Amino acid sequence: MDCTTCTPRTAWELPFLAEPEEVAALRRVLRIHLRIWGLQELTLAVQLCVSEFVSNVITHVGAGTPTTLAVSMNGTRLRIEVHDPDTRALPTLVDASDHAETGRGMALVTATSDRWGVQLLADRKVTWCEFATALHAPDEHCSSRRASRLGAATTEAAAIEAISDLLHWLRAHGYDPDEALDRVQMRFEAELGAVDDQLLGLTQERS
Repeated sequence: MDCTTCTPRTAWELPFLAEPEEVAALRRVLRIHLRIWGLQELTLAVQLCVSEFVSNVITHVGAGTPTTLAVSMNGTRLRIEVHDPDTRALPTLVDASDHAETGRGMALVTATSDRWGVQLLADRKVTWCEFATALHAPDEHCSSRRASRLGAATTEAAAIEAISDLLHWLRAHGYDPDEALDRVQMRFEAELGAVDDQLLGLTQERS
């Protein structure tokens, strides 16, 4: 596969404490990452499902519960998981009436995602859902290879906005944005050096 058309979508996890004020932060993080992954059309659906999963942890397990959000690709499907330590409180789909004030959450998850479920492990519960994408491969690039100058400018603006949002999120959670930028720059330069070494090796093999 030509790597110029690839978009790496590396699985990631984010530990947090299940508190109502964390939901907005999680929604922002998801918006940033889905934009970077080129799957921004799924943002609202994913945010809704994660909000419901976390709300279930707060309501049925307890506020302040150590919880983890995990995001990955399952083939060409986007997979979202919320891990919590209680294997007894299971989310269920109920037939809520039109006038019911509760019970609609998992119905919304069912309507919004392509599939969802619960996996019970020895030390935790994993509530997950998956979303179909238009991708033909997990790392497929979503946009045209021949982007216009306007398209390139729009992409750059979106990247800058995403980085800015992430720095705001880091500062709100007690991290140093400048230190984070320095670490990102070091990692970026190291990865560029590794790619250059690989290309040099391929050139030498062919000569």
